[in-house]
Amino acid sequence: LLDIRRQRQMCIRDSTNVPAMTLVTLGGAFDMRNVSPFCLKIEMLLQSLDISFDLAEQPDPRKAPKGKLPYLEVDGKTLPDSELITQYLDDLTGGAVYAGLTTQQQAYGVALARLAEDHLYWIMVASRWLDDNWWPNVVDGFFHIAPALIRPLAAGAARRQVRQTYELQGLGRHSISEQRGFAQRDLQALEDAVDGHDFLFSNTPNIFDFTVAGVMSGIYDNRPPTWLTEMAQKYTRLHAYTERVQEHTGIYGRK
Repeated sequence: LLDIRRQRQMCIRDSTNVPAMTLVTLGGAFDMRNVSPFCLKIEMLLQSLDISFDLAEQPDPRKAPKGKLPYLEVDGKTLPDSELITQYLDDLTGGAVYAGLTTQQQAYGVALARLAEDHLYWIMVASRWLDDNWWPNVVDGFFHIAPALIRPLAAGAARRQVRQTYELQGLGRHSISEQRGFAQRDLQALEDAVDGHDFLFSNTPNIFDFTVAGVMSGIYDNRPPTWLTEMAQKYTRLHAYTERVQEHTGIYGRK
């Protein structure tokens, strides 16, 4: 059987006229080069597909399509949302994104991606934005470009919006002790998923590895550490896996 890397390369060779692309990301904060796991995931994916692209930063997500980052600029068109970008790249490359994966592996990968991006991600956000002790780092990291006079007002309004979103998501309705329990179960599930393997499905990382590692990079590498960072350090196999994915692609969340 062909390995996943060779199958990807065959798909890409069969695709024609790959257009010029610019990936627009959130940029850095908290001693990280790329603070958004969604942006990091697509940067890793583009690199793994050997697609040439430029990087640009948009520090204000409100100015992005749908108010979300990343987005991909392709021949004057704008593609928002990391999952929609992934599907576009899969179509563009003739199926290279999911090449070599069985339908069962894809189903398993989607489930892990949802755990990481739709559950654990929000706990990561809360560990930054809603922890009073860590909150000054958010002000410095995200709002330093705002005039000093209005910085507290702008930061406070954004924090209230994050708190409201966390409430609507459902996790914000739980005590911090209960949130820690959710985080532990998420981290243990990911630790068990990567146990004994270099990557999730083969000796080559794929989109699902980029998804999990993107979130975990933000947890492990933001500085100073959050309470979630300190919790995650105990999951050593997951940490080593996150490092392997970044090393393999040459794309790191940290500076």
